[in-house]
Amino acid sequence: MSNRPDIVICMSDQMRFDLRKSKGFALDTMPYLDSLSSEGLEFDKAYTPNPTCMPARVSMFTGRVPSAHHVRTNHNAQDAVYTQDMLDVLKSLGYRTALCGKNHSHLRPSDFDFARVNGHLGIEDGHEINEKEQEVDDFLKTLDFCDSATPSPQSVEEQLPYRNVSDFFTFFDKCRAEGKPSFTWLSFAEPHNPYQVPYPYFDKFPPHSLPEIETSRDDLEGKDQSYEFMDWAWDRVYKEDRKERILRDRSNYYGMLSLIDDQIRRLVEGIRARGALDDTLIIILSDHGEFIGEYGLIRKGCNVAQLLAHIPMVILGHGVSQRGIDDKDFVSIIDIFPTICDMLGVDIPFGVQGKSFLPILSGDRYPKKDFSIAYSESGFGGLFWDREKDALTPVEEGATECYSTFDCLNTWTQSGQTRMVVKGHYKYILNMMGQEWLYDIEKDPLERNNLIGREDMIPIAYDLSRELAAEMMRKSDDIPSCAHRYRTKNHPRRYFFDDEFHVDKDPTVVYHPIECPKRRDK
Repeated sequence: MSNRPDIVICMSDQMRFDLRKSKGFALDTMPYLDSLSSEGLEFDKAYTPNPTCMPARVSMFTGRVPSAHHVRTNHNAQDAVYTQDMLDVLKSLGYRTALCGKNHSHLRPSDFDFARVNGHLGIEDGHEINEKEQEVDDFLKTLDFCDSATPSPQSVEEQLPYRNVSDFFTFFDKCRAEGKPSFTWLSFAEPHNPYQVPYPYFDKFPPHSLPEIETSRDDLEGKDQSYEFMDWAWDRVYKEDRKERILRDRSNYYGMLSLIDDQIRRLVEGIRARGALDDTLIIILSDHGEFIGEYGLIRKGCNVAQLLAHIPMVILGHGVSQRGIDDKDFVSIIDIFPTICDMLGVDIPFGVQGKSFLPILSGDRYPKKDFSIAYSESGFGGLFWDREKDALTPVEEGATECYSTFDCLNTWTQSGQTRMVVKGHYKYILNMMGQEWLYDIEKDPLERNNLIGREDMIPIAYDLSRELAAEMMRKSDDIPSCAHRYRTKNHPRRYFFDDEFHVDKDPTVVYHPIECPKRRDK
């Protein structure tokens, strides 16, 4: 085998951090994922740089926040800006690359050596499937991206996650037989809507026996305009059945979590059975979270809500000597790319804003201040749109055709600019209009009580607003670099607070001459 480790990024779409027994949830939805921290490291404070599919996925591959890589919505993949992304680096090292599942990034299937691509409604690249798998894909297309009140047809073997894992092993085994290091993006389109699941997962958690939701629509008061728009929209789509439909959505969603858990088990145990676990780095995470009933809402769309921005992240296998749960260090999706570069012993490309958490995985020294906050952003710019005063309608915008379905990521929910920072157990949110929210997410993880305005919270709000301003400057874009004379000084792991670092110890951190950005062909 090659001396390069195999790498698997197993990403779920729209998977909540907290809906697991190990996180205090009443239902045991993902027992296998809960068990993995005993042989790897689980980051309890992992965040997405943007709780939206494409911006988050582009951030993972480029190591850059959306305001820097410019893919700030689900509809502008061609605008991605960077110098080198993860695929560029891995291919330069001789890696064979694969995409098994959902893409929704700036990359094309043709950029991978092996691609079996599907979306939420079945396959998208025309690869051959059998009659039973086609029945599942046809069924998905009947659900209007919403939900199913009946079990999905066929068995779990015909569901997309099962197929994704099977495709992974087809690629993985071939690379091992050829002695080639492999990278796989194993990308489940679930538990994203349409909420559907086959037996034995359907009604594994029956709708009318579910634990009570902790929030209600009354808790929307004081939130920003995106929450109001989502509340209004779901009244139009679900109408008088809203409460019952959300119960069914929750039941199906929890069943989907259980299905995914079994496929994660199949993935990890399959790698273990091949004797390859110690030679494979496995990163399990989600691109963002989901409301799934809280506030009477489903899906996403409301800027940087904690239920959307906080994500699961479990890492095991090659290079991971630490075990258990890290509940102190804040990490981000943008940190994955520089960590992989660090593990492989190659320079982190210019323009990468994430930082390597390899020393955390291996138990080595690292500057803890670099991992003392979380940062996330939302918004494509401009003013906020007003549902009542502006003439634009959801039908004209394309968010819906006849309210049988609805795109929660739209002009109203994604407009403007919003930023957030988490430090300790406090979270501070600021938008471009100067509106502020401060939450104690340890006591109030569902963000019902805005602490802004309380006299005893003024020092905390000041401290977090200062942290946010500093982090936004750290996340300002370095590319293109200065064209003449000046050199950009970067830490080789992209740290800011390593007092022992000086350029004379490692002159490779100086980039000169200019580093030009790479942009996808329009």
